Amino acid sequence: MKRVVEFLNENPVQTLATVGLEGNAKARPFMFMTEKEGKLWFCTNNQKEVYKEMKNNSSVAISVSNERYEYLRITGDAVFENNMEVKEICIENPIVKGQYEKATNPIFEVFYIANPKAIIADFSGNPPYEAKL
Repeated sequence: MKRVVEFLNENPVQTLATVGLEGNAKARPFMFMTEKEGKLWFCTNNQKEVYKEMKNNSSVAISVSNERYEYLRITGDAVFENNMEVKEICIENPIVKGQYEKATNPIFEVFYIANPKAIIADFSGNPPYEAKL
């Protein structure tokens, strides 16, 4: 878990892929927020299409790479939870605070990745590192 969290923090803009409402693949930039109690947490807005997509089909994938041509790929299921402790952590991020102002904003949602599978790999041909999450 530690190596995955470090990779996410070192590369703050990831790509989140969902299954679109029409059944097509959809990807967009996203930001990792925090690791809490062994869960990887993210946030969004319940008015956005991405929220509706994850509520309709929870299967997601997250991908990010760095300047050394290493990449992290996480797959799992998005689980929304009204966790005020996590919301308070997320709202400390200036970008999040600028959008939602406070953790109690009714459109502000947090979710974690359940049943996560993560690998860190590169283009060297060496076997990937499979993270224990």
